[in-house]
Amino acid sequence: MAIMKQLRLATLAASLVAAASFLPVAPVQAQALGGNSGQTVDTIAAVVNNGVITQRELDERADLIAHRLNQQNAPVPPMDQLRQQVLTQMVLERIQLQKAKEDGITIDDAAVQRTLERLAQANNMSLEMYRARIEAQGVPWTTFTSDARTELTLSRLREKEVDSKITVTDAEVANYIASQRGPGAGQTNDLHMQHIFVKAPLNASQTDIEAAQKKAEALLAEAKGGADFEKLAKNNSQAPDASKNGGDPGFLAPSKLPPEFVKAAAALRPGQVNPDLIRTNDGFEIVRLVDRRAGQGNSSDAPKLVQTHVRHILLRVGDGQSEPQARQKLLDIRNQIAAGGDFAKFARTYSQDGSASQGGDLGWVSPGETVPEFERAMNSLQDNQISEPVRSEYGYHLIQVLGRRDAEGSIAQQMDLARQAIGQRKAEQAYADWLRELRDTAYVEVKPSTASLQ
Repeated sequence: MAIMKQLRLATLAASLVAAASFLPVAPVQAQALGGNSGQTVDTIAAVVNNGVITQRELDERADLIAHRLNQQNAPVPPMDQLRQQVLTQMVLERIQLQKAKEDGITIDDAAVQRTLERLAQANNMSLEMYRARIEAQGVPWTTFTSDARTELTLSRLREKEVDSKITVTDAEVANYIASQRGPGAGQTNDLHMQHIFVKAPLNASQTDIEAAQKKAEALLAEAKGGADFEKLAKNNSQAPDASKNGGDPGFLAPSKLPPEFVKAAAALRPGQVNPDLIRTNDGFEIVRLVDRRAGQGNSSDAPKLVQTHVRHILLRVGDGQSEPQARQKLLDIRNQIAAGGDFAKFARTYSQDGSASQGGDLGWVSPGETVPEFERAMNSLQDNQISEPVRSEYGYHLIQVLGRRDAEGSIAQQMDLARQAIGQRKAEQAYADWLRELRDTAYVEVKPSTASLQ
């Protein structure tokens, strides 16, 4: 399903240019390429490390995007502002391509061809039809192919430098699954806790209770100070399991732990000692959270991801349909559905997604399977509620949630889904940080008349 795929290949020639944060740069005077032969020369728009972006490259890119915006009846920024935005984007692109070259990353013609064929298929076209459509929009096929190669190169660079280094812990998976269930769901996690017990039953004398509390407070201070918890437990704990396992019973379900332990664990990170003594009917407890994980087994209270049954109507932007037109059309459709219209019928008639023939029905969707904007809107809806128009990289969506259920499959399968979703979100943040660092360490000079980046 097209909506379920996040295609990173969004070629610059066929996309809108969003306002970007500008690079800190120093201006440099224009220089001529090709000497003083008297012929028309191409000037330098920007120096990027040991390479350049020429004025001709900048003008061609800016003109192409302005043409694309005009085709979509979208507002075109003043040309100076558009060139400034395009140059910012080109500088960042050039820095990454230089890094890819340093890393030895190359894309062969076969890989580019496969990508173009997939793009054509995603648009329900043959490659010949897709090429004709691109060229009809004023984009030379050679430019489109070159941009495809660039995007593949950047994607492979990101995989090498960022995505391959992302790790997701079991604790993160457990917490993510718990978050899908709402408040209190964390109690379905198994907990690995250590404890030190100092005996002081409620019916003991006040003197004995005070002595026990004093001893427990001293042990707590040592534990918080970094002392070996297991050793402290073996030498001082009066619990039956102290000498055998150092007060460490391993992972247990919350139902098998004292309620006070579970409550304390909710506020602790793995490795932390609870800052206060826990008073029980039998004495004082010092506890340390070692780790937490998703509950094991297939019991009814095991944590599960929530799947959403969802359908949508997608209107793409372009091909004569502007953003305001697409949004207003969906608002009109929404009003008609609210007045008693059939969502599925409207989807079959108007939706520009592959799910149109199924009335826009995407089936049961797991977390992380849709683009972020779609998922956020979907998660905010009640059953049978219809969203306002939602913008994503594919266009505008009208979304309706039909129901929710616990994900099917084993705990291991659910954890794999959660791990993928967490990894994707961590990778996006890591990529932004890496890109900012790469940009900040680059040497960039821009001709003053080309752009004023601050």
